[in-house]
Amino acid sequence: MARDARDEARERLSAMAGDPTLQETEARRLERDAALLHRLLTAVGPQPSGRSAPEVTPDDLGAALSLFEGMRSQLDRLETQVIIEARRRGLDWRQIAGYQGMKSSQAASQRYQRLMTRLEEIRQGVR
Repeated sequence: MARDARDEARERLSAMAGDPTLQETEARRLERDAALLHRLLTAVGPQPSGRSAPEVTPDDLGAALSLFEGMRSQLDRLETQVIIEARRRGLDWRQIAGYQGMKSSQAASQRYQRLMTRLEEIRQGVR
């Protein structure tokens, strides 16, 4: 998908945004956690002149690192839900592969199967 098309898709999806007062969804938790990571990286990065960097402790870094596994699981669930909806609405694996930046329908189908397996292992407590 070309960059302009991705930007247009983001705009269309942004227009669908619902009421922010609704209960927290996986997508909202993912957004919140990503914002926390961004704040941490901004805090440890170059500071504008005249500003001192906030103190970042090893516990702060550990807390940030602990977010990633949950974020991966949330992303996997969201990706799976979108793929299921795409298939339900008639997209074939070749089209899905193109949107995911993959070269073949087989690669997209195999990714979906890996996601489903990983999510089932998480559900069963294997991972």
